Amino acid sequence: MMKKTKYLMGAFLLSALVFAGCDNDDEGSAPELTVEAITATGTSLDTGEETTKDLNAATSATDVPPDAVFEITFNKEVDASTATASNITITSDGAASTTNVSADGSVITVTPTEELIQGTDYTLTITSGIAGSDGGAFTNTTRTFKTAGRLPVEAPQSNTQVAYWKFDGDASDEMDNYEDGTEVEIDYQTDRFGTIASTAYFNGDASIIEVPNAASLMNDTDDFTVSFWAKTETENHVNENGDPTGMFVFGLGAHYGIQYEIFDSYDGSKFAISYETEDGTTVGEDMWFPSEATDNTNGGWQGWDYAKSLSPEQMQNIIKDTWYNVIYSYDATEKKGSLYFNGELMKSFDFDLWPEEDVKTSVKGVTYRGQAPEVVDELAFGFVQSRAGTLWDAEPWGGYDIPTSKHFKGWLDDFRIFHTAYSAEDVTNLYNAEKP
Repeated sequence: MMKKTKYLMGAFLLSALVFAGCDNDDEGSAPELTVEAITATGTSLDTGEETTKDLNAATSATDVPPDAVFEITFNKEVDASTATASNITITSDGAASTTNVSADGSVITVTPTEELIQGTDYTLTITSGIAGSDGGAFTNTTRTFKTAGRLPVEAPQSNTQVAYWKFDGDASDEMDNYEDGTEVEIDYQTDRFGTIASTAYFNGDASIIEVPNAASLMNDTDDFTVSFWAKTETENHVNENGDPTGMFVFGLGAHYGIQYEIFDSYDGSKFAISYETEDGTTVGEDMWFPSEATDNTNGGWQGWDYAKSLSPEQMQNIIKDTWYNVIYSYDATEKKGSLYFNGELMKSFDFDLWPEEDVKTSVKGVTYRGQAPEVVDELAFGFVQSRAGTLWDAEPWGGYDIPTSKHFKGWLDDFRIFHTAYSAEDVTNLYNAEKP
């Protein structure tokens, strides 16, 4: 009797286990949804051609194109209603990029509405909110990657920056304070970092960019700093006699505002700048920097308190056919102007050191003092002033319509203007952040 009872109890337990197993199958839990591939396809910053990066590899992807479109391929069809921007995100330092997300069969496509930031680390997150069309569950998954290119530079005293022309394919001011420049025969080419379409090229004949209503660049400040990168192209750049000629890199009403000029032999350069004195008088003063420069201790003008003496060859090595950074800064409190090449002080002057009776001892700050029709308040990249001005129109070196004039031939990039004075430390920091 005991054996029979044990047999019946065992049969009952076995039957219960079989029943429980059948119960789980009836619930129909679908196989898990998994990722099979993740790719990012966009335009290479180096070649301009389409390139695809694998984001599903063992190591984090690098050089992902900033304009990339992301495709996530799963092991089976996805429930399209779960393919949303809340379930798939692209973030950097906690900030999410705005994206459009769509599903087609087993593939989800993620398209950022704006280009990703260059040189930046991102995380692609696919949450468990994604599901298979058969109800298959998904486990949270992340992939990290870094975009191609250079992380944008935050300039020292960036809160005082009033204009910034990156020349990344257009002549727009990144600060949106000034209208887009009018372009004439401008080509956007490879910059000093090897990134295509990221610097403006001027052909030395007719190329010019004109930014209207630019007088406020100088009229709304006493302190002033301008920084830019330039590379001259001197081959076949000649005057009316066939001799090598210098270049006007840019100008706002020529010396009635500010201009930067490179000398004919590339053995020096100068800024010509307009200033206002305490009594409202307007005057001009050059930051003249030739080779073998002198200061007030060795034959230079009494107001020149520093000058780095470079041989003609040393000067040409800096400013001829190579990228170099130029910064000019005026400190209204100290009444001092300073010129830097590649982060190093080249020359400075102090208006307090002018002759006691000279009106320039009372200079308080920069100003635009141009009057139409001689000059107009348009910032010209590539020439000493905009085409609308009549100043020097008949001069073989200064008329825009004369091909042998001192048009700029070469590349211009990262042109910034600040309404503040830059310290030597500010200059060094900006240069180090922007140099190749």
